[in-house]
Amino acid sequence: MSGESAETAEDAGTAAVRSAEAGGVREEADTVRTGTREKAADAGVREDAAAAAAAPVRDDGAATGPLLVAEGLKVVFPGRHGASAARAVDGVNLAVGTGEIVALVGESGCGKTTLARALLGLVRPSAGAVSFRGSPLAYGSRALKAYRRRVQLVLQDPSGSLNPRHTVYDAVAEGLRIHGHRGDERAVVASALSRAGLRPPERFFLRYPHELSGGQRQRVVIAGALVLDPELIVADEPVASLDASVRGEILALLLRLRDQLGLSALVVTHDLGLAWNIADRVAVMYLGRIVEAGPVEEVLTAPRHPYTKALLSVLPESGTPPVVLTGEPPDPARIPGGCRFHARCQDLASGAAAKAGVADACRGTDLPVLDGTAPGVACHLPEPNPTTPPP
Repeated sequence: MSGESAETAEDAGTAAVRSAEAGGVREEADTVRTGTREKAADAGVREDAAAAAAAPVRDDGAATGPLLVAEGLKVVFPGRHGASAARAVDGVNLAVGTGEIVALVGESGCGKTTLARALLGLVRPSAGAVSFRGSPLAYGSRALKAYRRRVQLVLQDPSGSLNPRHTVYDAVAEGLRIHGHRGDERAVVASALSRAGLRPPERFFLRYPHELSGGQRQRVVIAGALVLDPELIVADEPVASLDASVRGEILALLLRLRDQLGLSALVVTHDLGLAWNIADRVAVMYLGRIVEAGPVEEVLTAPRHPYTKALLSVLPESGTPPVVLTGEPPDPARIPGGCRFHARCQDLASGAAAKAGVADACRGTDLPVLDGTAPGVACHLPEPNPTTPPP
């Protein structure tokens, strides 16, 4: 298939994703998500199949169950000059299955990025454990090097994550050189660039980051992650710095990689529209804990936690009056007792919690940590009220 045909099909997928973001109708979004995957896969399947022969071989092993699991994970940063320690991640259970895309959403400062760094082994947890394919994550240098060959990070800002003095070829080949790849380096780099949607790849080998568009730079970052043939990528706000016209292309690319390569992904984002279009499951995080989790269609069409409702209500297409949360999130060094959201909870402020007889519990009774593998909500209200249409 020609590069022009591939670009045409990707453009079709882009338009479809943007249509879902603008429309906000569940049936339309479902059609778009399916159509985007099919068109993107059709666009690149022949090139990717040819290039895959040069890629490193991945040993998936015979392990079953979730690919990546966090159990009771805590990350505590000591305070300065005797100040209280900040509980950035305060008891999180989370699982990512093989071939699954999980979206981790929440406002800035809720602990999403710290959790992602802990899952990658970049931050050592204060308590709890991370396991990959059933084996606990070890923190020795050799063990972490082997782990990071299988789990790769895609950063938010491609301009900041690419060395301006390195060509595209050198940027993508860096991982191969670090891990001592002994095969045909040129063929593997070309394969990664092709799978990331930069075709023909040879045309980009000698370019520098400043010679590329924002979308092309993000594709180079993704190619740098794909070059080691990982089983899981952790994408931290992968489209936050891109123009709206490019966002759909990158989302279509991530879906195509999942469908063709079986690649799993944890996508860290504050964008619920992105979560709706790309994720299988969503976990909503607030002040260091996951407060609601489940299949994306259930969480975003029938949110149960007041915080999730508030996040959805401010979207232009929500169809409900926006819920403006009062104040700022509490200091993670001074997490309040009871429900950690109670100081800003619209249901407590409106009297709905008192009417249900749980106002005192909201203020004083701690909630259990949610299971990372099953749907759930950390809220004292027995039946949180109205649902919100999908983004």
